[in-house]
Amino acid sequence: MLPSSTLGAIPVLRLQEPLPNLASWIRFFLQAEIPVLQETAQALEDLRAREEDVDAGMLAELIDSDPFMTLKVLAYVSAKRRNLESTQTETVVSSLVMMGVAPFFRTFGLQPTVQDQLRDQPAALAALLSLIKRAERASYFAIGFAVHRGDTDVAVIRQAAFLNDFAEMLMFCYAPTMELEILAMQRANPTLRRVSLQRFVFNIELSDLRQELMKQWRFSELLLRISDGKHSEHPTVRNVLLAARLARHTEHGWDNPALPDDIEEISKLLNAPARVTRGFVYKIDQSN
Repeated sequence: MLPSSTLGAIPVLRLQEPLPNLASWIRFFLQAEIPVLQETAQALEDLRAREEDVDAGMLAELIDSDPFMTLKVLAYVSAKRRNLESTQTETVVSSLVMMGVAPFFRTFGLQPTVQDQLRDQPAALAALLSLIKRAERASYFAIGFAVHRGDTDVAVIRQAAFLNDFAEMLMFCYAPTMELEILAMQRANPTLRRVSLQRFVFNIELSDLRQELMKQWRFSELLLRISDGKHSEHPTVRNVLLAARLARHTEHGWDNPALPDDIEEISKLLNAPARVTRGFVYKIDQSN
């Protein structure tokens, strides 16, 4: 995955049929240019115009709000590490501090945008933007849980929750018809599990795609470990999973029938009564 040099440089490449296996999907996304949100591309150009006044913190605040740009920065810096045994960068801000502001702007030119990529797919674009909004809510819940638990890796936990669904986001960009097919099937039968539908449509589980891409991009061991839902017995992993699940189940309101089970599991994670937990998660949601 390479940084972009010109806005809109990527062709509108779309997959109409699923690739046969995980290895094929991995090869595809390792070669694909990832677009970013239009507002991110514009804000980066505004900052570029006054580069001498920009610091790593200012850039990180912008990049941390865009899952696609976050992926690009983490992947680029991870690929540039010469010594695998050296301290691994785990967050956007630490990546930018290591990289430097001037080299960042030299490396990342005008970015292609999601809005251009999906300009003739308004339904897919709307669904993608809703998914990103849900990822933001998941990150807020993850921070709240981590702070309550006294975890020292709050920033990485937030990032893992924010990126939890990035494989699905990539599918919206490059396989929008198939993603909309999944949404239609789920609307027709809400009891169908999204994971099963994704496996049926894409021939893979998107969680496997997420983890393997993160490995290929040489993300930090800590971020990989926290993001791996197959180790849900670990409290930090559960922190991320439950934050993402709560955001998904409350995306359209707080009356989802799965919510009581979510609250019960979050209560166990936080070692708090269910009544207190419910008030706590409401407060997190209302304050963001």
